Amino acid sequence: MRKIGFLEAFSIGVGGMVGGGIFAVLGLTIDLAKGAAPVAFLIAGFIALVTAYSYAKLSIKFPSEGGSIEYIVQAFGNNTFSATANNLLLFSYVIMLALYASAFGAYGSAMIFGTDVGWMHKFLAVLVITIFTFINLLGAFLTGKAEDILVYTKIAILIIFIAIGFYTGNHYERLSPEFWEAPIKIITGGLIIFLAYEGFELIANAAKDVVNPQKTLPRALYSSVIFVIILYVLIAIVTIINVDFETAKKAQDYVLAIAAQPLLGKLGFTIIAIAAMISTASAINATIYGAGRAGYLIAKLGEIPKDFAKKIKNGYEGMIILGLLAIIFATSFNIENISIAGSFGFLVIFGLVNLANFKLRKITNANAFISLLGTVLCFGSAAILIGYNLKTKPEALQSSAWVVMSVFVFTLIYNKLGKKMKAVLDEELRERL
Repeated sequence: MRKIGFLEAFSIGVGGMVGGGIFAVLGLTIDLAKGAAPVAFLIAGFIALVTAYSYAKLSIKFPSEGGSIEYIVQAFGNNTFSATANNLLLFSYVIMLALYASAFGAYGSAMIFGTDVGWMHKFLAVLVITIFTFINLLGAFLTGKAEDILVYTKIAILIIFIAIGFYTGNHYERLSPEFWEAPIKIITGGLIIFLAYEGFELIANAAKDVVNPQKTLPRALYSSVIFVIILYVLIAIVTIINVDFETAKKAQDYVLAIAAQPLLGKLGFTIIAIAAMISTASAINATIYGAGRAGYLIAKLGEIPKDFAKKIKNGYEGMIILGLLAIIFATSFNIENISIAGSFGFLVIFGLVNLANFKLRKITNANAFISLLGTVLCFGSAAILIGYNLKTKPEALQSSAWVVMSVFVFTLIYNKLGKKMKAVLDEELRERL
């Protein structure tokens, strides 16, 4: 089989990160941080970059298609704790699907009607999940071809949008500190959009297929995160200098399309709306594949029912189950609730991966300080995210509470009734132990 080089690995990371997140929650971040939205993206990006260090170290020593799932089991054993973490990861993928589908529906509805119409928003969200679940069931080849086209198209459109935005924007004063919110709001704004960075870990899942992994994996992980940080910060700046804060709040779900109007008018709105739909469709396509694969792997560990590993055509039954769950989330919860739940889930998982790297540091040759820093940043950020919303908007935590409790109760019950769990996921790694 042909090995993956640096450019392919870099593309996997960028394609995984630049999905629906930037389109779905940019408006929410601007509403929270105001002129400091670019700073919020830097904060979240720094956490992602530190965590990329742990993924680089772990992926070299434990090359496995299981990625995060394998690292958690290697460090903590396959027990109720690891099963809960892995199931939280699986549910976080469901939340991401719902978030992307919601953004797809919002931009599609705004493009058709000029504003976000509820019934059309939900109809499009259900439609896009259904279509890409079907595509993924047809096999990885069609999924990959669809993803290649979507990834390069969305990156090109975003770069053009940035260039046009700097040309049309003239309200740079909105970026000055006098328009910044309180530090806690800026940090929270960054943590809510943390999910926009979560895709870099997909590089680790391809570790077994990477040429010269000792050099390629770290370079691909770090460079993809840095590239996306720069891209997101520029997008945030361009949006702020083109759209006033009140308009950004009102058009929160499709603010990028509003930002494209000054130069191109209705055409600009339509182009960015189409780009958002392409981007979120790309993210849905990749996430269904990743979530279906994760469900299959977790089922192999014995942590969830074996139905998730059943083949249907060239995909897995788990893809259908996860797609249906995503439809329920996309049509039942608002975007802020979904964003908080998704970011919280990935912050916890990344915190555990950093902790796994610290625990296995003698094997991975990791720097203890960086591993611990990543652990503290992720767990601390999850605590700040929950604490701030508990104090200011407790109803926004309903989704997070529901997800965590459901995952914990399910895992506890299933582990009592289910089959014996395996020691590790990857059979080749088992032989090394």
